[in-house]
Amino acid sequence: MSSITLIWIALPFFVGFSIYLLPKLDRWLAIAIPLLSFGYGLQRIFDPFPLDLALLDNFGVTLSSDTLSGYFILTNAIVTAAVLLYCWQSSKSAFFYTQMCILHGSVNAVFICADLISLYVALEIIGVAAFLLIAYPRTDRSIWVGLRYLFVSNTAMLFYLLGALLVYQTTHSFAFAGVGQAPPEAVALIFLGLLTKGGIFVSGLWLPLTHSESETPVSAMLSGVVVKTGVFPLVRFALLIPELDPIVRLFGVGTALLGVGYAIWEKDSKRMLAFHTVSQLGFILAAPEVGGFYALTHGLVKSALFLIAGNLPSRNLKELQQIPLSMPLWVALAIASFSISGFPLLSGFGAKVLTMKALVPWQVVGMNLAALGTTISFAKFIFLPRGGKESLKSSFWLPILLLLGSLVIANGFYIDAYTLTNIVKPLVTIGIGWLVYWGIIRRVSFKLPRVIEQLEHLIGVMSLMLSLLFWMVLA
Repeated sequence: MSSITLIWIALPFFVGFSIYLLPKLDRWLAIAIPLLSFGYGLQRIFDPFPLDLALLDNFGVTLSSDTLSGYFILTNAIVTAAVLLYCWQSSKSAFFYTQMCILHGSVNAVFICADLISLYVALEIIGVAAFLLIAYPRTDRSIWVGLRYLFVSNTAMLFYLLGALLVYQTTHSFAFAGVGQAPPEAVALIFLGLLTKGGIFVSGLWLPLTHSESETPVSAMLSGVVVKTGVFPLVRFALLIPELDPIVRLFGVGTALLGVGYAIWEKDSKRMLAFHTVSQLGFILAAPEVGGFYALTHGLVKSALFLIAGNLPSRNLKELQQIPLSMPLWVALAIASFSISGFPLLSGFGAKVLTMKALVPWQVVGMNLAALGTTISFAKFIFLPRGGKESLKSSFWLPILLLLGSLVIANGFYIDAYTLTNIVKPLVTIGIGWLVYWGIIRRVSFKLPRVIEQLEHLIGVMSLMLSLLFWMVLA
């Protein structure tokens, strides 16, 4: 299994660069990579024994692959495959498919890294590949959004690297476990980098503009898997180092509430989905021991929602209330919205039940409010008018069927969720959310300020977050 793991890690990069030699096979070569990751991810989920690899003695790479890794890898595999199928009949060049392979491989690398320097290298590669995909259309707008993302990402990773060096100075090791013995400033610096990279709390307010202004397939990749590369190490730290667990959980609750607070009032469909990405990442952090399953469910549903939103007749939700959608498109949108709201028979139900059961008492009120806010937000999609006649390409339906079908199948990972109490609670939450939507949100227009999303303020917030993190770790 060790040799298979090493080959699996290296293969996306080899295939990605080989696409330039065989440009007529670019789609076929690219789609083979997530299929291999799918098999590897499933194997890790059902294998009870973790796989640990130490390369180059104390100075090299440490890899750890277990059930948690398996859920994140499976998410990457299905979302990447869906995005590639979505682009199958498009005019994307070999360059696009090369970057998709490199992005996929570097995301996988994050999910099995167990040392700070290997993680740093993988995250930096992700930053470059994501920038190239965001800027792929080569318009002034896409280039600016890409450069903004790259600048914020690189600044965050500079803080992270300083923290990693302080860990090594203290423990003479870059292993994750060394973070627990490091001084408070090291932990604060590492957390700041990962919180920003993962789109968590106010450090993640670069995310709405980046995800909403990118091309539809790139938005699906960013929200489905890329931001989880910042979340995954935080989940690892919470599981490895008990002292850090309360901090991770606290950011989970804060992020869930912040994201949903913006999403409820947002009138742009893609920005609403982007704010919900922020919120749903909070659910992953709020219960680290079950974060893998929630990450899988969120990745599937959010990538499906972005692909659907890219094919709606308008991004403005007010305008969409006047434009009937075709029945098949509305059904797809409703299924995804039901899943993220926690409706039974879809994996979003099991993920929310599992998460709520893993909360500690002080989290319960906040996370239930976040769940209620989620149902309010997605009522905007569920209650859109139906009866339109627009037709969509076959290349749209295949990835949507893959993602929505996976939501149904993944529901089987937690069959024990289906008890009367567990079923009634989310249905009541959904019912209350719909009533609030019809009684208040649909009738009230309220615009939250966007000033904090400006680039100069994003960088300024990092210094404030660093002070907050230092105080939290010291306390």
